[in-house]
Amino acid sequence: MTSGPDGTTTARPTSRDVARAAGVSQAAVSLVMGDKWHGRVSESTAERVRAAAQRIGYRPNLAARNLRTGRTRTALLVVPALTNEFFAGVYTGAARVAAQHDFGVVLYPSPDGIGPARDPFPSARAALDGILASSMAADALTALRGDDDLPLVMLDSDPTGSPGATTVNLDLSDGIRQITDHLLAHGHRHFLHLASAVQSWTFDVRAHELAARTAPLPDTTVRTVRSALTVEDALAATERALRTSGLTHPTAIVCDDDKLAAGAYKAARRMGLRIPDDLSVTGFDDLSLATAIEPELTTVRLPAEEVGAHGMRALLAVLGVLDDSEAETAPLPVELIVRGSTGPATPRD
Repeated sequence: MTSGPDGTTTARPTSRDVARAAGVSQAAVSLVMGDKWHGRVSESTAERVRAAAQRIGYRPNLAARNLRTGRTRTALLVVPALTNEFFAGVYTGAARVAAQHDFGVVLYPSPDGIGPARDPFPSARAALDGILASSMAADALTALRGDDDLPLVMLDSDPTGSPGATTVNLDLSDGIRQITDHLLAHGHRHFLHLASAVQSWTFDVRAHELAARTAPLPDTTVRTVRSALTVEDALAATERALRTSGLTHPTAIVCDDDKLAAGAYKAARRMGLRIPDDLSVTGFDDLSLATAIEPELTTVRLPAEEVGAHGMRALLAVLGVLDDSEAETAPLPVELIVRGSTGPATPRD
């Protein structure tokens, strides 16, 4: 029963009501609402059923359907932090695609990607159909999957490092290539790489590509210092590095993410260095922070929502809800956004 606006109760619409409204059989309604219509009814019929269901306010009885199918239609998204803007975008994209197929997404943090995180469920197999996980939260997976061996899709992860798991990645190497080529074109030859202290494939790729891009060039140097992913730690690490740079002063700082770049800004200002006149700085992510600092930050834009959406489609394909052809697992393109924090190299004495 449902309550009307005047407080009266009305019968909840049933699949029979949907069938009548759409002019189809109850079996067709069951196939469409159970997302099993592909190849069994036409797309126009499926659309007519969905439109009729929405028009009359029909909602399938998920509890009964789950008992029949043995599925909970719930996926777990494991991320290293709930406060990170990038992972908020990943969740938004994953939840959007999940909702289109009557799936729910539970968001679960594994702080700083170190763990293992405590399993929030008495039995993951009983509560979940599958897991989406960032590589930075990989340590949480042992506790969560246990012996159940739940279907798994890894995001931003080494394709060779998770046997049996599908991976959905960004083209991180191309992002670093774009940054490096941009700085090289401005005459920069001495780089400080402000790298994340988190041991993760996603950051290893950035370091490897920066080294590969600069190594063949004569008179080019890269010095790497590591920092926790906070503005305060990045400030301290950058200041130490700039004060101990020796005879070869860096003219550009390549940061693994935008928070680190904000710390580099503060260190440069403390030392009386102007950005970009004395020192160019680049980030990675294109968070809202990138346009909140002055000058605005040159950085690589990552399509966070698309990562989540592609990851969820891949998981639904593993679960047999979608065809494999509907799941795209090629690396997602990234884009260099050039702003005021980079300019021509100015060697310092």
